[in-house]
Amino acid sequence: MSEFRIHHDVNELLGLLNVRGGDGAEVYIDLLQKNRTPYVTTTVSAHSAKVKMAEHSKTPEDFLRKYDELKSKNARNLDPLVYLLSKLTEDKETLKFLQQNAKERSEMSANAASSTTTSYSIPATSSKMSMQELEELRKKLGNVTASSNVPQSSEVIRKMLRDRHNKKNPTQPNPVFPNWVYDRPALIGDFVTSPTPVGDPVVAIGTMPLAAQEQALVEDLLYVLIGVDGRDITAQPVLGRQSRSFIVDPSLDMSIKELVNRILPVASCYSTITRFTEEKSSFEYGQVNHALTAAMRTLMKEYLILVTQLEHLHRQGTLSLQKLWFYIQPTMRTMEILASIATSVDKGECMGGSTLSLLHDRTFNYTGDSQAQELCLYLTKAASVPYFEILEKWIYRGIIKDPYSEFMVEEHELQKEKIQEDYNDKYWDQRYTIVQHRIPSFLQKMADKILNTALLTIHIVSMSFYRKCMSQCLNVFRP
Repeated sequence: MSEFRIHHDVNELLGLLNVRGGDGAEVYIDLLQKNRTPYVTTTVSAHSAKVKMAEHSKTPEDFLRKYDELKSKNARNLDPLVYLLSKLTEDKETLKFLQQNAKERSEMSANAASSTTTSYSIPATSSKMSMQELEELRKKLGNVTASSNVPQSSEVIRKMLRDRHNKKNPTQPNPVFPNWVYDRPALIGDFVTSPTPVGDPVVAIGTMPLAAQEQALVEDLLYVLIGVDGRDITAQPVLGRQSRSFIVDPSLDMSIKELVNRILPVASCYSTITRFTEEKSSFEYGQVNHALTAAMRTLMKEYLILVTQLEHLHRQGTLSLQKLWFYIQPTMRTMEILASIATSVDKGECMGGSTLSLLHDRTFNYTGDSQAQELCLYLTKAASVPYFEILEKWIYRGIIKDPYSEFMVEEHELQKEKIQEDYNDKYWDQRYTIVQHRIPSFLQKMADKILNTALLTIHIVSMSFYRKCMSQCLNVFRP
């Protein structure tokens, strides 16, 4: 951590604690610099700090639930923060000061709230709903459930992200897909539920001979593996970000059913990956997620080629259920990893640098599993390309071209009234700032150097441009 960063954090902490007077910030800054040691954590120390914090909490379950939620979102510096808080619980004087400070601040806010009068009143709400309103609500819920393959909540989330980005960057509004992209769920290729055709009743598969049952299930599995319901295997609707589940005809022979249940997780992973690539390909999720989904689509093409080859064997009459299980096993590990990454990015709402941090951590965690590590490294390299293109322009040209707010450095447009007063260190600190949650974990130590190097580039370019203009002006006025 640089000296300027320590100075900024100390001043901000003193401001939050309303500490005025005393020795001043310089004393604390000197103490921190003299007693600074690198933070080294292990799984054991992080777990013990978490347990200690849960013991001191009034609601341990809520604390652990919040910790797990932040951990799933790949929150930066979570374990060091919990470790610091656990150390603070051992210092009685610090705890007493913090409690007294919190009490004073709550009293001040309560006094400010009581002195402020509101000119509006909360309208009274009826405690009962009419039957007509209840029926309309039931119809709306039914429509949402029926269209669960392309959930309306997904479109709502996209609209919220798009509106948030457009408010933040009004000069670079997000493009919008046409309505038919959302009105035609069959384009996704992820188990679109169709009405059962009216005709002769279907013969129960359990009444058929074992050889016929096996051939029917092989054909059903080939359909299910590419996102289409089979005759005796049907997909269940998905609510939110759940994994896809399936219903197998209960009359099926138990030995065949057991083998089918071993293969169905591959179809569930395929459904998760397909929904992820479709959703994250939307503009508002950023270029890093776009590159990640493109790499996943490349891998999914190889998977579809495998299913096509299996179908060819089935048409020739040489594919049994045991052979299908044998051929599909090498793909299961790849599909599980891709589905796990998709679920983690979804759950953590990752974009830009946070997505790269998650991929980097996954690559590091798979040390010892060369196949999984190579797969994660391939995804990390592919997803890093757009981020490093932005980084290259920032370092070498001092330009931030970040249309989806993913880059670690954020530019703020400032109004300049007096150039002599505005162009100082404070101006540059406010003009370009580092956003912590957008820094990839493998660039965390280099963040300050990246910022300062680019600022130096901007100064050099500005001075060269200034000298060029001055030389042109002198050439004009020379006799």
